[in-house]
Amino acid sequence: MAEMDFVWPWQYQFPPFFTIQPNSDTRAKQLEAWKTLLLDFHKFNKIYLLDVTEAQASPLFSNKSIDRKLNLEAISLILDELQKQGNVEWLDKQKQRCYVYWRTLEEWGKMIYKWAENNGMINTVCTLYEIVNGDDSVNEEFHGLDQGVLKKALATLEKEGRAELILDEENEGVKFF
Repeated sequence: MAEMDFVWPWQYQFPPFFTIQPNSDTRAKQLEAWKTLLLDFHKFNKIYLLDVTEAQASPLFSNKSIDRKLNLEAISLILDELQKQGNVEWLDKQKQRCYVYWRTLEEWGKMIYKWAENNGMINTVCTLYEIVNGDDSVNEEFHGLDQGVLKKALATLEKEGRAELILDEENEGVKFF
């Protein structure tokens, strides 16, 4: 199987895309395109954490072929918009590090629960490691999911009474109901 490369949208080769546009209609379309690009890029590369200071140098916000990069103010604007949609969760008050959710926590939770049902794991305890790194989940989108995101997704199932998180020092697991 050939390794696939990320497919950049046409805007990525368009220099004005890297400067927040003054016209409100144009800016709204531009922000929408950036939000989609950021989520697609993170999903494709299975990246769950974003560090704002490091992000500016990443290929996502810096297109070397046209010598353009998005400034920190613009990156913050995009991340704030994604936070309003529930796709970004800040890990600090300074807004330097955040989780990026290309699926909502509820969507991850539903996906994991369906997998647990399909694999006969209702009323049994699974380790968190088994869920994201086990042989049974290799073909699942959540395989390799960040531990922090996993716990937050399972907490949504716990709120619904469909799971119970078991987080003690020796074992981290979940029981599905």
